[in-house]
Parts: sequence; structure tokens; C-alpha cells
Amino acid sequence: MTTVLFVCTGNVHRSVLAERLLAARLPPGSEVRPESAGTEARPRAGMESATRAALEELGGDGSGFEGRPLTERLVAGAALVLGLAHEHREAAVRLAPAAMRRCFTLKEFVRLAGGPDGAGGGQGAVGGLGAVVAAAAARRGAAAPVPPEEDEIADPWGRPHDVLYGCAREIDTVVRKLVPLLGAGVPSI
Repeated sequence: MTTVLFVCTGNVHRSVLAERLLAARLPPGSEVRPESAGTEARPRAGMESATRAALEELGGDGSGFEGRPLTERLVAGAALVLGLAHEHREAAVRLAPAAMRRCFTLKEFVRLAGGPDGAGGGQGAVGGLGAVVAAAAARRGAAAPVPPEEDEIADPWGRPHDVLYGCAREIDTVVRKLVPLLGAGVPSI
């Protein structure tokens, strides 16, 4: 299995939505295993009810979720680490500096792995996920810069429910672009 780790602050909204929406969008038999953690999370069983409602409205499954803090082991064991904001990517790199080339924000990775035109010009399944991650890392210095907030998904914590639902839809849009970049993670027959 190939682990894609999503990171946010509390492992309550954004990373949970990204993990479970990616799981819902992957094809059957995928070797990609989405996981999530939070930089300030505490271990807990179950998903926050508003997050679960937004997730299920978009076709995700909220059952069996357990919140957990970000650890060096989680970062080191992931093929790809995707923060929902720059601070999350930076926290992952501080925990496991050797993973720096595998750590991005979710939007940054989709933008860079999508190729120079941002429209799927990346390698996709060719060469596997490792090749896609390496190509995205190599584009960091070569791609035109974007304002930092363009590579982040705003935290809906403490905001009205419509903000959480908007966040969930935004994550789903980006996750749908992520799936083909992962090469679908389907074993060859």
C-alpha cells in the first residue's frame, strides 16, 4: 500500500475531509491508502458531526474514523504528505526533514504535479507516484510563483456550517484533480 497523508491543525475538518473524499474517489482495488493527522490533534474516536454530514453529502464514508496527532513516524511512512495549509507542510518537514521533497500543500501538489500548464501535463501514472512526486518537487523552483493563499484551504473551525460545506466542496474539487495524478494506485494485471 502507498500512503498519502493529509495534515491540518486539529484533524477535525480539512484533513478528515481530504482523507475520506480521496478514499471515496479512488477506483476499486487502489493501492493508495489515504490517512490524516493534525498538528495539534488529540487522539479521539469518531468524527465531528458537522464534518461527517458534509462528507456524507459529498458521497464519503465517515465510519470508523479516529483522530490522531501528526508524528514523525506518520510523515516518514507516507509516500506523499499533503498539508491543507503551509503551516501543516512545514510541521511535517520539521518532524521528518528527510521527507521534505514529499511534503506539499494539497493545492500546491496538484498545481505542480499537473505539469507546466496545470492541466494534467504531469506524468500521471507513468513512472508511478514516486516519479510524480519527484517531478512536482523539481517544479517548485521553476513554476511561476502564486500568492501563498492560493495554495491553502482556509480553516472552517468555529465558522458557520455553510463555510464548512464550502470547504468540503473545495477539498472535493481538488481531490478529484489529485486522483489521476496518483496514477490511480491500481495494481497492474
